[in-house]
Amino acid sequence: MVLCFDIGGTSIKYGLAHDPGGQIVFSARWETPTDAKTLRGPGVERKLLDLIGGLRGKYSPTGVAISTAGMVDHRTGAILYANENIPDYTGRNLKTAVENAFGLPCAVENDVNAAALGEAAYGAGRGTDSVLCLTVGTGVGGAVVLDGKIWHGHGGSAGEVGYLPLGGSTLEEQASTTALVRRVRNETGETLDGKQIFSRAQAGDEICTRAIGDMCEKLAQGVASCLCVLDPAVVVLGGGIMAQTTYLRPLLETQLRRFANPFVLSHTTLAFAELGNSAGMAGAFRLLQQSK
Repeated sequence: MVLCFDIGGTSIKYGLAHDPGGQIVFSARWETPTDAKTLRGPGVERKLLDLIGGLRGKYSPTGVAISTAGMVDHRTGAILYANENIPDYTGRNLKTAVENAFGLPCAVENDVNAAALGEAAYGAGRGTDSVLCLTVGTGVGGAVVLDGKIWHGHGGSAGEVGYLPLGGSTLEEQASTTALVRRVRNETGETLDGKQIFSRAQAGDEICTRAIGDMCEKLAQGVASCLCVLDPAVVVLGGGIMAQTTYLRPLLETQLRRFANPFVLSHTTLAFAELGNSAGMAGAFRLLQQSK
């Protein structure tokens, strides 16, 4: 059994996992506030250690697997950079802290990379040799999994698709949930969240329908560019609004046929994330298995 953690600016999700028959199973799950603004980076690290200490005696885990916000050095486990969602987090080394405190093997990875690896191993990309994962939310994140392993690139920034140049700006600035909200606000003067926008679109609201269509067009352009470089077996789309699978799939498939090379597209499956909030923990679990 492995203790798995997903550390975000708002909450820490954690659970006890194993993978009988190659499919991950969480035999227990918990969640607690991160209290990041109050505890800051050192306090969050201390909270992690306290959680592990409280569970270790009861469950006797064989290792600790951590998915976390921030840029992570996957080799050392150090947090290379983190924004103000977790102040003073940059420079912390969770892997070293855990291994020194408990003598347990520990793996640490960035949350987007971990989620992609989780989907590749146990979710929408399982059984394939290459996965491009995009998460659409406040921004647009991305990660690449090749032959079952995260492809970090030369400098560690492979998969940062949100920065793809697109129409004078970037994919993130045009295809994120933030961009969707902005489009609707510019036309209506109302600040709606993603769920409200989709609800109105499904009820026939023309402005919301058009805004979602614009988002899908831009997202498809970004995916089409990635296909030319990576030729992945599967493109997995995740993030809160991607749960609107029934609404989005036909729109995105239509737009992909407009922008993607048809031969390249014929080898790629469009899929939607299956693991939900468990993806990061599942990917961290897989990374720990790979490190043995």
